[in-house]
Amino acid sequence: MKKLLLATAIAAVSVSAAQAAPTFYGKAFVTADYVNVESDMNLRAYEKPSNALSDYDENTVEINSHGSKLGLKGSEALSANTDLVYQLEYGIGVDGENNTFKSRDTYLGVVNKDFGQFRVGRNSSVLGYVNNVALTEGYWDNLGESKLDSENELKALNMLDDSRQNNSIVWIAPKYNNLPLELALQYASDEKFTDSKNGFGASLMFDQGTGITAGLAYSKDMDVNDEIRLLDTTAENGFRDIEYGGDVIRATVSADLAKYVSYPVTMGVMYQQADYDFAGSSKEKGLVVSGEMGLSNFAKPASVYLQYNKTDNLNGFDDAESDQIVLGGKYLFKKNMIAHAYIGKNSADYVRVGEVGILNAKGDVVDAEYRNIKSDIDVFAIGGGLEYLF
Repeated sequence: MKKLLLATAIAAVSVSAAQAAPTFYGKAFVTADYVNVESDMNLRAYEKPSNALSDYDENTVEINSHGSKLGLKGSEALSANTDLVYQLEYGIGVDGENNTFKSRDTYLGVVNKDFGQFRVGRNSSVLGYVNNVALTEGYWDNLGESKLDSENELKALNMLDDSRQNNSIVWIAPKYNNLPLELALQYASDEKFTDSKNGFGASLMFDQGTGITAGLAYSKDMDVNDEIRLLDTTAENGFRDIEYGGDVIRATVSADLAKYVSYPVTMGVMYQQADYDFAGSSKEKGLVVSGEMGLSNFAKPASVYLQYNKTDNLNGFDDAESDQIVLGGKYLFKKNMIAHAYIGKNSADYVRVGEVGILNAKGDVVDAEYRNIKSDIDVFAIGGGLEYLF
């Protein structure tokens, strides 16, 4: 009897330990890309006013890491109907360019079959919960690259994307009577003592398993939340840096045509409007149209895709636009070993506040002032790489 009780106790401890064991996972995605960038204006770090208006043309081969990450996640029972859930996820640079860990979705929460799931910590915006449109990968996975963070490096520019929110809580509603809807709500606390802007958002996904999916999402002062330099004639330097917020609404629809016809094609459309709340801004309007087709004449699963992105009023500036088209393909050696290849082009009108030299009749720099500078940027890139999931 004692041996039976001891065996039962050991088995119980073993089950508890197995339930508590976290899952270790990650991704390594590295590519080699030939990139050519041309601009009608030198957007590199400003040195002299006379250099503010010169052409820029450069090409190079880059080794890039895309979305590589390491993470731990798991769950453990709190009661008969409630589990504790957690995730610790960090981005890494496999190419060695950025050796620091960067926090991704990192949260602690609970899930209950009657009340849904709560996640507290650093969470992806619910705007990304309706990202059901096939998007390009590798170098051209640039949705959200709407600004030049450093004027020393030019890059392809695109419409606003969803972001990650610190100090946030997400509620994912439970399924109700098996309705094909998934509702998520989010609140993000801005913990500044002055001029704080707490954000919130909501998303709703429809998917009844027939190959047609649709999504709608809205966020306020979360994904649109940044700092910008604006001209100001009343300021001593002729400009001022301001923090701004705003709201964004996104609608998506996708269709797996193989469910209805004999063609293995998936189509997707995303439309988005972002309203920036700084003075003089215009609504940024973005459109994504994509199609992916499975290929049957390969030994392994393979597909080819085509995607077009268009953005009007980029970053809220009137007449700033971006057009991008990408052709790419994927080949699955295994489900967790994927080869990528792509070629694409992006043309953007970029507006920024910059210092421009004022010349006299002899061509000498006599003064400098800040103006809105519009630059035409063209980026061409072709490349490919390998993605490994574990």
